[in-house]
Amino acid sequence: MRARLALRSRAGHAATGGADDGAGPGTATATVDDGRPGFHELYRHRRLGLVRLALLLVDDLPTAEDVVQDAFAALLRRHGRRLTGLDDAEAYLRTSVVNTARSVLRRRRTVRAHIPEREGHAPSADRDVLLAETHQEVIDALRHLTRRQRDVLVLRYWSDLTEAQIADCLRISRGTVKSTASRALDALGRQLEGPR
Repeated sequence: MRARLALRSRAGHAATGGADDGAGPGTATATVDDGRPGFHELYRHRRLGLVRLALLLVDDLPTAEDVVQDAFAALLRRHGRRLTGLDDAEAYLRTSVVNTARSVLRRRRTVRAHIPEREGHAPSADRDVLLAETHQEVIDALRHLTRRQRDVLVLRYWSDLTEAQIADCLRISRGTVKSTASRALDALGRQLEGPR
């Protein structure tokens, strides 16, 4: 994956004629002059959390990694290594990950509508080992929520975002965030209390 980012980074650097930050290829800019983190530092410290966020949204690790990779590639392409013209790079990346995850889910829905599902699909052998039973029950219950409810809960309780940050990320009002979270928690509670 790092090799893919390096290739995309070089491609973005070559496409802009090397004028994105004034540094040569392979130069790792840790922080910007005003103390904000640069692209490489942001990637190093935020990638794993964003992959986890994407994984909860798309329910597939390779796809989640691709979603995050695309978000970082778009950030680099648009703002360069120094992240010029960007006030909050983390908010930009979160929004990009959520929107890309939505696009992935839309494409999946379209494909599944036209291609019959294979018979005999079974979960991977290590699935139950990787997640404790209670965690798996919660993740299974999350799958039954609406997309917006799932997005709000994942951003609130997994990413620890405030209502204002969630509203900004999903481009909805704070009131909608509150009501969606309340309804989602009620639905999640009903599913978890149901017959097992």
